[in-house]
Amino acid sequence: MSIAILPDLLDHHLQHTPLDGCLNMKVDGKWVNTSSEDYNNKVQAMSRALLQLGIKKGDKVALISTNNRTEWCISDMGMQQIGAVNVPIYPTITAQDYAYILNHSESQICMVSDQEIFEKINSIRKEVPSLKEVYSFDRIEGCASWSDLLESGESADNQAEVVAAKAAVQPEDLATIIYTSGTTGTPKGVMLSHSNIVSNVLSSAERLPLTIGQSTSLSFLPVCHIFERVILYLYLYSGVRVYFAESIETIGDNLKEVKPNVMTAVPRLLEKVYDKIYAKGEELSGIKQKLFYWAVEVGLQYEPYGKNGFLYNIKHAIAKKLILSKWKEGLGGNLDLICSGSAALQPRLARVFTAAGMTLVEGYGLTETSPVISVNDLRGGKFKIGSVGKVISGVEIKIAEDGEILCKGPNVMQGYYKDPEKTKEVMTGDYFHTGDIGVVDADGFLKITDRKKQLFKTSGGKYVAPQLLENSFKQSLFIEQIVVVGEGRKMPAAIIQPNFEYLTQWFSDQKISVDPENLETVCAHPKLLEAVQADIDFHNTQFGKWEQVKKFELVPEVWSIDGGHLTPTMKVKRNVLLKQYEGLIEQMYS
Repeated sequence: MSIAILPDLLDHHLQHTPLDGCLNMKVDGKWVNTSSEDYNNKVQAMSRALLQLGIKKGDKVALISTNNRTEWCISDMGMQQIGAVNVPIYPTITAQDYAYILNHSESQICMVSDQEIFEKINSIRKEVPSLKEVYSFDRIEGCASWSDLLESGESADNQAEVVAAKAAVQPEDLATIIYTSGTTGTPKGVMLSHSNIVSNVLSSAERLPLTIGQSTSLSFLPVCHIFERVILYLYLYSGVRVYFAESIETIGDNLKEVKPNVMTAVPRLLEKVYDKIYAKGEELSGIKQKLFYWAVEVGLQYEPYGKNGFLYNIKHAIAKKLILSKWKEGLGGNLDLICSGSAALQPRLARVFTAAGMTLVEGYGLTETSPVISVNDLRGGKFKIGSVGKVISGVEIKIAEDGEILCKGPNVMQGYYKDPEKTKEVMTGDYFHTGDIGVVDADGFLKITDRKKQLFKTSGGKYVAPQLLENSFKQSLFIEQIVVVGEGRKMPAAIIQPNFEYLTQWFSDQKISVDPENLETVCAHPKLLEAVQADIDFHNTQFGKWEQVKKFELVPEVWSIDGGHLTPTMKVKRNVLLKQYEGLIEQMYS
């Protein structure tokens, strides 16, 4: 069958890969399974209910959920089927940000997951004249129930109206407006059509090396982000069972319960998993510890397609059998594929995870490109560690004179909602300006070197790419997050949020007495500063003298999504941190 609009993905799934447990989430400690048939029935009911409320083609409905859950998927597809526009909103933003997005999008209905979000919405509801009603997935006092809304649709007799509405949805129609959290500035509403997203799903599916209809996934990245959302559509198309993790804190337990074959992740999460595994090696002693570190070193030298040669392959087989395979067991035992996106992935992670039997592939894209532009694929020679893979079918890129990556294809957005001027700023003809600097190597693999806007020039006139430096320094077990600064200064410097969880163990191993609750004292400890300096010096050797970080400061604050320091995909909000630590930066250069 032809797939032109998002609801066609569900029809294709029902026809080719129906599942008993299509969507799965935990309720009161037990997994609740929704079959493909039940999913479709509830989607039809949601469409009927929305039409009864007066929602029609082009109307905006906002979705805000703390965690990924089945209700989100039912609501989304119920909207798409009648041509309504889904406005997903990050749950961690402020009430005033909610007001801005709801007003800017003119959302008529808002669906929320729980009481905390409902209270934030309720606090600004009078400021949003377009908002007619709020429905909650959880039953909470004072809020209309999503379940009751669904039940009203189940008993409604307007299915013929749903069929007519679905027939009227065209590929070029607006499917969603996604407000980019970004690391700078006011959120922009990215307009993506049905064809934008569908084209991306179909092209990305060609790079998914899983057995159709027989694979299981764990979903935990925010579904309001286009990366995870397209992945869920791709799972639907490919017949992959989806289990929604309870929370970011329970991922370890959920992996062991679900035993997925595939999941998506962001680099920071993978770094933390690696650091925890590596820290376990420090708890060993004697021959066991030596064997552990030897196996890790073998893993860190891994190259795909047997490029390391026969002797290495023997060592790798031994390291995998004795040590590395246990990493996979610790993550459920069946995890064959991890797709990483949203930020630069350290090559060492791709090497060691893949060496352990969990192929870790990096992709690249933006919200404005629906999102995938390129992705690695272990099959057919399309995997090169240190790159973001080859461009997916139907998409074209070219490198501008200043090194910026320009993208053209059916995945490129319709524009920024109500902002033609900003749309013009990022478009040259059919080409979208990604804002990223990159190169295409001789084999056709794309490599990202930095964000164009983040490049800065020192007072000596030398350009510095902070992302490259930060990505290298984050390999240190001492560093949780880092921001490299130095615009117009004589040399780069860095603000570092230490890995306080690791430091507790480190101080204990060093037999240093320090109060772990007093973060200011922790950050000022001379032995810690020595150790961090040693790591900084080690990684500095990879860069030119003008690029090397000459000074750093450890800060006692924990940077978080809730605190506004990080985006929902755990990237630092550079401008927020530069403003917060303005005085500290001046002090470093004084």
